[in-house]
Amino acid sequence: MDTIDAMRVFVAVVERNGFSAAADALNLSTAAVTRQIAALEKRLSARLLNRTTRRVSPTSTGATYYQRCVQLLNEFDELEASVGAQALQPAGRLRINAPVSYGISRLAALLPGYSARYPQVELDLSLSDRLVDMVEEGFDLAIRITRQPSPSLIARRLSQARIILCAAPSYLARRGEPATPQALAEHDCLAYSYSDTGDAWTLQGQHGDVSIPVVPRMRANNGEVLREAAIAGMGIIAQPDFIIDVALASGQLVPILRDWTVPPIGIHAVYASRSHLAPKVRSFIDYLVECLGPA
Repeated sequence: MDTIDAMRVFVAVVERNGFSAAADALNLSTAAVTRQIAALEKRLSARLLNRTTRRVSPTSTGATYYQRCVQLLNEFDELEASVGAQALQPAGRLRINAPVSYGISRLAALLPGYSARYPQVELDLSLSDRLVDMVEEGFDLAIRITRQPSPSLIARRLSQARIILCAAPSYLARRGEPATPQALAEHDCLAYSYSDTGDAWTLQGQHGDVSIPVVPRMRANNGEVLREAAIAGMGIIAQPDFIIDVALASGQLVPILRDWTVPPIGIHAVYASRSHLAPKVRSFIDYLVECLGPA
């Protein structure tokens, strides 16, 4: 049994949730796929897949094995591509992780242009607001929106987002508009669970910075949820422009404390290692810099 081929078959079965779909994708018979998986499980002495009449899914062992297979197959493909002229051309699967709201509102519109320029690259975008482990989960590149990227990763700044304090007219009519940053402590605030400043909101004014501890009426790990709650009049939010710009333009939300600003937050492309950076990764970062412009 060719281990690399068996790993490719296993990955196809997991990603397509079945033997028949994997067989079609790999141009094999279903029986051949079944034999490959059986031989792989026998060699590993482990059950990798749960099989029912309707669905095939990985076991806990299979899920771990799948993640490593994806990583190893990517490395193997890059190793082969590095021999000869292909080393100069972006090619292969590019696994990208990005925050949900930014991925939908900004990144999605840029992907067709990159794909047209580099047709040999297969884009694989995963949207999640949690902080993924890039190496463990097999991502080539991630978009991180933070003021301080992890020192364990290589970061290239792409742009920045303005953070705007705002609320719905209905909320301000009911509770009044805070006249000073300190007044935020008396208002209903809606907080982002993954904020790097916790439950303290920092504002910059003519006479320096102030940090205001707030007691959130609600927390959420997604900015669009907070935006919709604010539009409904639930409270005040401090969210980036790419999440609230449409609501501000329509008047559903209005800025508050206009004499104060929240420090902008950087948008970064991050990757695990500077050495032997794959052409597909370098080309995608360069493309984002070209499209998003200087920070």
